[in-house]
Amino acid sequence: MRFDKNFFIKQTFTPVELARYKKSAQRDLDIAHAAKEYEVVFHFAYMGLIKIGIYCLAREGHRVKSRPGHHQKIIESLGEILGSEDVLVVGEKMRKDRNLDFYSANAFGSPEESRDYLGFIEGLYKKL
Repeated sequence: MRFDKNFFIKQTFTPVELARYKKSAQRDLDIAHAAKEYEVVFHFAYMGLIKIGIYCLAREGHRVKSRPGHHQKIIESLGEILGSEDVLVVGEKMRKDRNLDFYSANAFGSPEESRDYLGFIEGLYKKL
């Protein structure tokens, strides 16, 4: 796998640092799981997905740079690392929905869709 130098920096992470990244993703998934409002479920599920990607990239010895497009690159890389086209498809749909809601003030999805996303991402986490 090739890492775009515009988005990633080679870095070695300690086991403690890796555990913190993984715990951060779990915390967001726990918040999403406990939430009643589907927008909160969606937001924290999406953040959990991004943090799973950051964790997996760190395991591969890379840190992501914060710049425009970095969420898209995290999702693409996570799909490659896990060997899953589903990660790319679901992650991109979530990213686009989040951007529409965030930048266009459009409501997105439904309670069922948010719970489906959360279930998918929790499944990814269990495979880590």
